[in-house]
Amino acid sequence: MKTVKMPGSDKQVSRFFLGTMIIGLKDYPQSAALLDAALRQGINAFDLAYVYGGGDSERAVGRWMAQRGNREQVYIATKGAHPNQDGPKVNPKAITADLTESLERLQTPYVDAYFLHRDDLNVPVGPIVEVLNEHLAAGRIRAFGGSNWTHGRIMEANAYAAARGLVPFQMSSPYFGLCEQVDNPWGPGCVSISGEEGAVARAYYLAQQMPILAYSSLGRGMLSGRVTRENYKELLDGAALKAYAHEVNFARLDRARRMAAQKGVSVPQLALAYILAQPLLVCPIVGAASEEEMAQTAASQHIKLSMQECEWLEYGD
Repeated sequence: MKTVKMPGSDKQVSRFFLGTMIIGLKDYPQSAALLDAALRQGINAFDLAYVYGGGDSERAVGRWMAQRGNREQVYIATKGAHPNQDGPKVNPKAITADLTESLERLQTPYVDAYFLHRDDLNVPVGPIVEVLNEHLAAGRIRAFGGSNWTHGRIMEANAYAAARGLVPFQMSSPYFGLCEQVDNPWGPGCVSISGEEGAVARAYYLAQQMPILAYSSLGRGMLSGRVTRENYKELLDGAALKAYAHEVNFARLDRARRMAAQKGVSVPQLALAYILAQPLLVCPIVGAASEEEMAQTAASQHIKLSMQECEWLEYGD
């Protein structure tokens, strides 16, 4: 597995991150087996969140790390400050509360990367940057970034940090992939850097050499290789139907099938190769549910696509 260097860490971090929304305590032996399989396939980076499984995703990963004694061999990225029934949580008090509970669930004194799951444009960047720097200085986090933060808002936060000698946002986790995110999958506040509308953001991240953790890298199943125009309503969930099940993406799926057949690979492998072919440092978050799927994911790192092939996948002839 190819590895990358991440801000604040001396670990060799796998290019792919395993998404943990399906990891939990209810079927813990199965979850632990899936995490073990990830390591066997060279995937040592895990994407979590305070809200996943009502906290059980973090609890399950924490139990697994404690049982295996492998905390220093894995890279843990988790997220906090997701809005709840009471409204937005992007403020120092809520950020600290979420982080504190995440560390307890994970049974670790630190996380390798901490992301704010959403933004709140009504909150100035100053207090956010200040509290994240406090947790960084205390060793609770090794780096921080924004998930579903626009690059403009990250620029604003980093200008504040630079003016005061503080550590800036060093990572970002928006949507990025072959599918266009036509609509917000989970309501307002979802940020995409795909397509022509994301060109300015991509240029910024490239210039900054800022790592990107790309969520929904296969369009929440749209590019799984199983979806067709005939069965998509049965196979995709509501978020995928809203965001990705649109003609622009069915056309891209058609082209991906043609190219995948020519190259002797699967559609999801080709879609991941498309992400890896970009000049950005993008780490796709994958939702593999078996070791076989992880092995296929790992194999996609060896598929080489030219920029011309990527453009054809996007726009055709």
